[in-house]
Amino acid sequence: MTLEHPAYGQLRPVTETASVLLCDNPGLLTLEGTNTWVLRGPGTDEMVVVDPGPEDDEHIGRIAELGPIPLVLISHKHEDHTGAIDKIVERTGAVVRSVGSGFLRGLGGPLVDGEVIDAAGLNITVMATPGHTADSVSFVLDDAVLTADTVLGRGTTVIDKEDGSLRDYLESLQRLRGLGRRTVLPGHGPDLDDLEAVSDVYLAHRQERLEQVRDALRVLGEDAGVRQIVEHVYSDVDEKLWDAAEWSVQAQLDYLRA
Repeated sequence: MTLEHPAYGQLRPVTETASVLLCDNPGLLTLEGTNTWVLRGPGTDEMVVVDPGPEDDEHIGRIAELGPIPLVLISHKHEDHTGAIDKIVERTGAVVRSVGSGFLRGLGGPLVDGEVIDAAGLNITVMATPGHTADSVSFVLDDAVLTADTVLGRGTTVIDKEDGSLRDYLESLQRLRGLGRRTVLPGHGPDLDDLEAVSDVYLAHRQERLEQVRDALRVLGEDAGVRQIVEHVYSDVDEKLWDAAEWSVQAQLDYLRA
């Protein structure tokens, strides 16, 4: 039987080299949960794990039982992607690599834009895609791209209130778009068929929101507060998401006022 999204607790093959283990941590920002990606090329038992997820013992146990995991890659700093790091290392002895030094374990060193990682029978190219957070990266395979929270399986991405940047995010979307038609393996939500098409939708949505914020400032005044603008622009969005929407509106204001 072919597994379909969402499939909690089961390793679901998506491409010839990428499978996903969905963590049972659904929420407003995590959608159905965090996607832990498991990468393996032909002719090897070793696997690379991308984003081991939150500190969830059942999920961590399932990852550790998959087989030899010499390397874990981290897409960005958020706890729903990184909380499991230390328990995974304890269970598997894996080296953990990320952009930020706070998540490094072992001797692999920080991830570098453009670096090609040779592991588990695969060549995995690191692509810096900041914006959602300053440390966000995507991982490029021959036929797919792991986009983490830069491009989701559904909905849109929130710009982190601490170190996110809409300007960086728009540039990252353009970089991803330039990779052409590839499968999207996101950090949350279902996989998608066409990165180029999805990137176009994301870029158009951001430009639409920017124009809505411009309109709101014309109506409310240039000194309008973030919450005022959220209530004006995001009236079509569930109010439960308005707090998160404030992060994106602040990023939009910073972009427009820069």
